[in-house]
Amino acid sequence: MRIGLISDTHGLLRPEALEALRGCARIVHAGDIGSAAILEALGAIAPVCAVRGNNDRGPWAEALPASVTIDCGGLLLHVLHDLAGLAIDPAASGVAVVVAGHSHRPAVVERDGVLLVNPGSAGPRRFSLPISVAVLEAGGPGPRARILELAVAPARRPR
Repeated sequence: MRIGLISDTHGLLRPEALEALRGCARIVHAGDIGSAAILEALGAIAPVCAVRGNNDRGPWAEALPASVTIDCGGLLLHVLHDLAGLAIDPAASGVAVVVAGHSHRPAVVERDGVLLVNPGSAGPRRFSLPISVAVLEAGGPGPRARILELAVAPARRPR
């Protein structure tokens, strides 16, 4: 099963991000979404699981959980916006993958047998950090994740 991971869109859903997530069986958004329209657009590709980020406000955002554990074909994923707020012991809870955004820094790290994935930011560029999403492959010997840096046109400076 191929699961798309995205975070920190901040109201900007780039066509490159949509293209990178096509073909995923499920999409997980780790917060700072920006608007319900982002979730609707992602939902046109695959079922979406999303959590509320620190910048998500309003009635649409209040309906989202701050964190959630989901079962993806027998693989447990725990999703939250900021890894600093992790309130469970993933390994003791049977969680194989923790997905969190917030820092805008893409990363895939294994810690105590648990895969920690930050898909980075798919929205507006922040500092010199890349624009990225991630793909999680579930199945086989264990979950594997990879960061997909998106080739986006550089911002134009006004003349």
